[in-house]
Amino acid sequence: MGFFLTIEGGEGAGKTTAMGVITAWLASRDIAFIQTREPGGTPMAEAVRETLLASYDETVNSTTELLLMFAARSQNLHQNIELAMAEGKVVVCDRFTDATYAYQGGGRGVDRGHIATLETLVQGERRPDLTLLLDIDPEAGLTRAWGRGKALDRIEQEDIAFFNRVRAEYLDRAARYPRQYVVIDADRSLAQVKQHIEAVLTQRLGAC
Repeated sequence: MGFFLTIEGGEGAGKTTAMGVITAWLASRDIAFIQTREPGGTPMAEAVRETLLASYDETVNSTTELLLMFAARSQNLHQNIELAMAEGKVVVCDRFTDATYAYQGGGRGVDRGHIATLETLVQGERRPDLTLLLDIDPEAGLTRAWGRGKALDRIEQEDIAFFNRVRAEYLDRAARYPRQYVVIDADRSLAQVKQHIEAVLTQRLGAC
C-alpha cells in the first residue's frame, strides 16, 4: 500500500534540498514515487496556497488559516496521495499535518484538539510512515531564507518568537512520536545532511 514520507522543518531548514536528495535516491533504485507539497499539490490546492500565503490589509483569523490548510490538504490527499499509495508508490511530501500542529498549533496557539478533529475528518487513519524533521535554530534558518532574495510571504514575516514556538512544537512531536520522526541536524554541512538522510532511507526503504 505504498509508503508515505514527509519532510518537515522551519524556514530555511533545507526542505527543498532534502527533497532533491530523497527523490534522487529513490530514482537511482528504480523505486516508483511521486512528490508533492503542502499546502498545494493540485491546481485547486495551489490556488488555496496562494490565498494562504498572500498578505492582506486585514488580520487573517487563525481559524480561517487552519480551515484553509485542511481544505488544501483534503484535495491533495484525494487527488494525489491516496491514489499513489494505492498503487504502491512512495509519496514524498514537503510538509503535512505535523506542520499544522507546529505552525498553527505551536506558532498561533490554536487548540490542538481542533487540529486533531480536522486531522481525523480529512485524513481518516492516514498518517506519515516516516517524517524527516530538518531541525535548525530559527535565527539561522531565517537568515538563510532571507538570503534567497525572494519576497517573504505572510507567514515568513512573523517574528522570531513565533518561529521559536514552531520549532519547540516540532521537537515535542518528534519526542512523542519516535517511530514516525527522525530528526536531522540541518545546521551541519550539506554532505553530512545528505549522508544522514540516505542512511535513514536505506534503513527504512532499502528492501523496496
